[in-house]
Amino acid sequence: MVSFNRRGFLVTGALATPLLTGGSALAEPARVLPAASRGPVVTGADILARQGWRSLAGRKVGVLSNPTGVLENGDHIVDSMIAAGVRPVAAFGPEHGFRGSAQAGGSEGDYTDPRTGIAVYDAYGADAAKLAGMFTKAGVDTVVFDIADVGARFYTYIWSMYTAMVAAGRTGAAFVVLDRPNPIGGKAFGPMLRPEFASGVGLKPIVQQHGMTVGELAKYFAAELLPAEGVRLADLQVVQTEGWRRDTFFAGTGLTWTPPSPNMPTADTALVYPGTGMFEGTVFSEGRGTTRPFEIIGAPGIDWRWRDELTALGLAGVRFRETYFVPTFGKFVNQTCGGVQLTVTDPASFDAIRTAVAMLVTAKKLHPDLFGWRADNGIDKLTGSDRLRTMVDRGAGVDEIVGSWQAELDEFTARRRPHLLYW
Repeated sequence: MVSFNRRGFLVTGALATPLLTGGSALAEPARVLPAASRGPVVTGADILARQGWRSLAGRKVGVLSNPTGVLENGDHIVDSMIAAGVRPVAAFGPEHGFRGSAQAGGSEGDYTDPRTGIAVYDAYGADAAKLAGMFTKAGVDTVVFDIADVGARFYTYIWSMYTAMVAAGRTGAAFVVLDRPNPIGGKAFGPMLRPEFASGVGLKPIVQQHGMTVGELAKYFAAELLPAEGVRLADLQVVQTEGWRRDTFFAGTGLTWTPPSPNMPTADTALVYPGTGMFEGTVFSEGRGTTRPFEIIGAPGIDWRWRDELTALGLAGVRFRETYFVPTFGKFVNQTCGGVQLTVTDPASFDAIRTAVAMLVTAKKLHPDLFGWRADNGIDKLTGSDRLRTMVDRGAGVDEIVGSWQAELDEFTARRRPHLLYW
């Protein structure tokens, strides 16, 4: 049975007709398989796996994934496909690699996967032209993307997806997104990236905490951003997650957390990351080399006063604890650091970016001799402009800084609305 839902997207009930089709470009940028009535959350990957991956049968599938591309039973989607008789022609690994063994800023290189015998291509850092060459070499006619995002613009997986979409458009390959919940909810926060600050941690203008699933982002990219690249996908499809709502955080999904990268060990980490990830652009430790990266922030010489100052602000949904730690890698290896640990007490009222701005402002105020930006001004790439850095340096307050991007946040929130799949 084929029908159109109230927003005009093609709906294929229970995959009664094939998920994948060839032919000309669609009038809409995506065909969407609808969520069933609310209940336990079921990922797009599990939906296709339960049907034996039959919609991919006969296709030359290339899988862009990592360890988060798993089913509820713990099987990786590539292993599940092969068991069902659908053998991908290649896999493509993003940052940290297809099997996830590399640290931040690293990848696993090209190799043959020992479990499956499938060729794995290193896609991390590849531009669209190079990735298109990989697709052509492997003979891919359908790209399947299944990677769990954490909801921050500077988390690189969404840009691996964007680049793969451009490459698929240039090679004529279909693009299929197996959707997963956004673990930090569906509300957007923070500043917009300015194009002149584009980098590997933010290729295109979206806000810092976009509040979208990867499926929604794929639709947004296809409609709002790919046309500027001169690209139109032959076929973009999103296999929609069942049972997820925009106000649901990961703890409410019933799913098992699979760390999407080595320094994202828990769903609690993801809650704070869109804010405290900005400390990577400072001289302070962002907690790498501890058991709670991004939840622990500090530097040698920081004392209890920072925690007391932050607590006095009464920031919503968060509690601060004075802490001391010795990183085993990253900044300040084997040095005793003082700082704070964040605990999110109410995800619904917590604003990770506002909280981190308050941390930056108070750190500079209390410890001007210790606080500073990285010499390369990497903070500008993380935040999408030089605005936050310059405002903090001139002594602007939290309300002024956060208020400076409200208009562009409102504009983005309105612009993304037609591309949302969940309510």
